[in-house]
Amino acid sequence: MDALVLAEKLEALRRCVRRIEDRRAPTAEALRADPDRQDILALNLTRAVQLCVDMALQLLAASEEPAPATMGEAFEGLRRTGIIDAALCAHLKSAVGFRNVAVHSYQKIDWDIVHAITWRHLDDFRDFARAMSAHLPDAAP
Repeated sequence: MDALVLAEKLEALRRCVRRIEDRRAPTAEALRADPDRQDILALNLTRAVQLCVDMALQLLAASEEPAPATMGEAFEGLRRTGIIDAALCAHLKSAVGFRNVAVHSYQKIDWDIVHAITWRHLDDFRDFARAMSAHLPDAAP
C-alpha cells in the first residue's frame, strides 16, 4: 500500500468535508433555491464518496480479500477485515447510491436528502478517515 497516496486522499477527503460544511444550507428549502450551492455540495459529496472508495480499494488490494465487483462491496471487504464496522459500512454503501445518482442522473437528486446528508452524515466521512489513518505509518517528528 502506498502511504503517500493514502495520505493525499485523506487530505482531499478532509478538504471536501470542510467545503461541504462551509457551503451547506441552513434549510432544505434554501438548498433547493440555490443552484450554485447545489453544485458545490453535489460535487464535493461525490468526490468524498469516490475518495472513500479509492482508499478502500487500495487497502483491499494489499489484503487477502477478493477484489470487489462494486463500490459498495469495497466497504463490505473493509467490514469483513475489521477496518470499519457494520454501521459505517452501511452508511458508506448508501453514500455510493447517492454518488451514482449525482454522477448519472443529476436532475433526479433529492435536495432534501442532500441537506440531511450535509448536516447528519459528515461524521461518516470523518470516521472513515480515522479508520484509514490507522493504516498510515507514524509521521516523522
